[in-house]
This record gives sequence, structure tokens and C-alpha cells, in this order.
Amino acid sequence: MSPLKFCANVSWLFTELPDVSQRLRAAAAAGFQAVEAAWLYDCELRELQRARQAAGVDVVLINTPPGRLLHSCATSAAASTSLRMCFAGDLEAGDLGLGAVPGRGAEFRQGLDLAVTYAKALDCKSRIHLMAGRLPVGSTRSAVAKEMEAIFVQNLKYAADLLSKEGITGLIEPINTRITDPRYFLDSPHQGVVSKLSLCSASVAAEILEKVGKPNLKLQMDVFHWQIMDGNLTQNILKYFPIIGHIQVAQVPGRNEPDSAGELNYKYLFQTLEEHSYQGYIGCEYKPRGSTKDGLGWIKDYWT
Repeated sequence: MSPLKFCANVSWLFTELPDVSQRLRAAAAAGFQAVEAAWLYDCELRELQRARQAAGVDVVLINTPPGRLLHSCATSAAASTSLRMCFAGDLEAGDLGLGAVPGRGAEFRQGLDLAVTYAKALDCKSRIHLMAGRLPVGSTRSAVAKEMEAIFVQNLKYAADLLSKEGITGLIEPINTRITDPRYFLDSPHQGVVSKLSLCSASVAAEILEKVGKPNLKLQMDVFHWQIMDGNLTQNILKYFPIIGHIQVAQVPGRNEPDSAGELNYKYLFQTLEEHSYQGYIGCEYKPRGSTKDGLGWIKDYWT
């Protein structure tokens, strides 16, 4: 059996520390050799480079920006490593990615370019989550699903070609609409984009990947979202194993540590992944019940 590799999501873990650079050091001190993050674009890139190198951790996953670039906060126009970006679109403004959003293609490409810049500067030549985005305000899923799928497929083809030149894998992730985000595009059996309401969210995402037809695009399996939308985790893991490029974990329904009380038996799920020689990273994307460090007892068994 292959040993599992875990990475700390520093957008969720070590948030006792206000600065991302401090979180990188804390993750390394706790035993992590790799980290992932949602958005790092409001951090000065040169400082991130220094912090990553000092901590000795690999950055293995970042997301594309949540919304439209507002302006560059670069401290030096001469060096891209001095970049810090600000965004007009964010969670509060209604954006959560732009990959499938009508009329936002140019902004998606601009954000993708920025994600690649950050990934290369941080030696994150592995994975970028290409966020699909939300339904336009005031629209219904049934009215815009086919248009948004077509836009997503087109943007994913563009992204895959760009990322292939850098040796980077693009990921798409179904996000549940029952608890987390009712308006997220890539979500559920009821999405309707393939006219098969019996399909699970992974099936919808897999169909989109098939339409794109690019080998460097994979499926990001967030176990928290998959359990909420579909359940049937053992069969879904086995069915989609060949196209899973990254996994994230949290307990359901509280989104806390994997060993906290909840619906999921992570000891069994981790054993299943080990038995099938899963080679990718498992991102710890959960809300610690107390301090991050005190909640890491569950992971010690996998580091010995």
C-alpha cells in the first residue's frame, strides 16, 4: 500500500495566526511537508516566496481568483515577484470563480494568468483549481445551465492548453448546494447540464471533463461536498479514481477534523485510498474545533 500524503490548507488551518507566512511556518512545525490555499493574491508574492522557502514546504494547490482584478498593489512595477493583487469580485460581492459565468471570459483568463504567475513563483507546478463560479444573480439553474456548461467547457479547453505549457494540472471541483453555496454552478444531480437528473455531481463533472478532452484536467474530490450531495462514497471513489487529481477532507456535517463526530468513517476511507495506491495529496480543508495543533492527533498515525 502507498502511504498517504497530507497537505495543510492554510486558508482553513492555523488561522490563529493572521499572516499566511506565519501559517506556512506553523504548518511545517506541525509536521506538514506541503500546503494548499484558496486565494493568496492579497499577499505580497516576494514575501510568500521567502516564507515558503524558509518553512521548507511545497505549495501543491491554489485556486483561480474569485473575481475581477481591481488593481495591482505591486510594491515595484519592475518585478513580478512584488505583486499583490486586489479584487473587486469576492465572496461578499457575489463571485466565487468565473470559469462558467456568462460574459466574464476575459476576466477568467486574466485571473488564470495571475494564478499561473503565483504558481510558478511558488514552485506550485502541480495543481490549480479552476473555479466554475456562481449562477448570475436573479437567474435560475434550469435557465442558464446549458449556456454555463458551454462557457465552462470553452474556458477549460483554453486553461488546459495554457497549463500544459507549464506542466500544471487543472482541477474542477463540485461544491455542494445544500449547505455551502446554493448558487454554485458545478454542484449536484439536479444541475441538469447533461439532461440526466439521476447523475451524481461527480458524474456531471466527469462528463464536462470528457467534453473538454484534455489529459491535464482532473477531478478534485472534496469528500465533504460529495457526501452531502451524493453519498455512496466507496463506489464514487472507485468509479472516478482514474480522474481524481486531488482530494480534500472534513467531517460531515460540521466540517471539522476527520476524527470528530459525524457521518464519515475516515479510517475506512483512508484505508480504501491506500489500498488503491492513491498517489496525490489529501488536503486538510476543515474548521478546527479548537487550536489547529491540538486537533491534529488524527493525522499522526499516517506520519509514522
